[in-house]
Formats: sequence, C-alpha cells, structure tokens
Amino acid sequence: LSWAEADAGGTSWQAVITSGTTAATAGNGYFCNTTAGAITLTLPSSPTIGDEVSFIDYAGTFDTNNLTIGRNSEKINGSAADLTVATERAANTLVYTDGTQGWLLKSN
Repeated sequence: LSWAEADAGGTSWQAVITSGTTAATAGNGYFCNTTAGAITLTLPSSPTIGDEVSFIDYAGTFDTNNLTIGRNSEKINGSAADLTVATERAANTLVYTDGTQGWLLKSN
C-alpha cells in the first residue's frame, strides 16, 4: 500500500495579462485586461482532444477593447477564423475536439 498526492485537476489561473500573448497553455485560465487596448490571446499550437483554455474579462472592457482569440492554425467553432470577444464581462472556456471543429465553447 502506498500513498500518492491526488491530482486536483481544474483550471490553473494565471496572473492578469494586459498585452497579447502567444503563450496560452492548455489547462490554464487567463484574466484578460483590455483597459489600455485590444489584445490577442493565442491558443496552443498542437492541442489534443479535451485540452481547455479559459478566459475572463478582468476589467469589463471587452465591449470597447476587444479580446481576439488567435486560432493558431486550428479552427474555432468549425471556422478557420480568429474569434473576437466583444461582450463586457465575458467568461468562457474553449475545449479542443478535433481538426474538423477545432476549439468549441464549453458551457460553464
């Protein structure tokens, strides 16, 4: 009989970001502050099924300074286009499915 630390799972929330990043990592959540201007959060380049990335409108400014989710060559909701988030206080999680649909919005 041996004991091991259980994996807590869940989202690993990162410090607030205020500028674009190409370093989004599966399993991470990002507080995105667009007060000073629009920013881009680029998704991982080689996702696998079930990978998740979350984001939250930190300052309630996505409606005036949008967040762009860079698709990094994978589709988002079946479309070969980046996702623009323009809803104040938006909070979403994207989960990767496959090459056909790519990243899909997950109900929180």
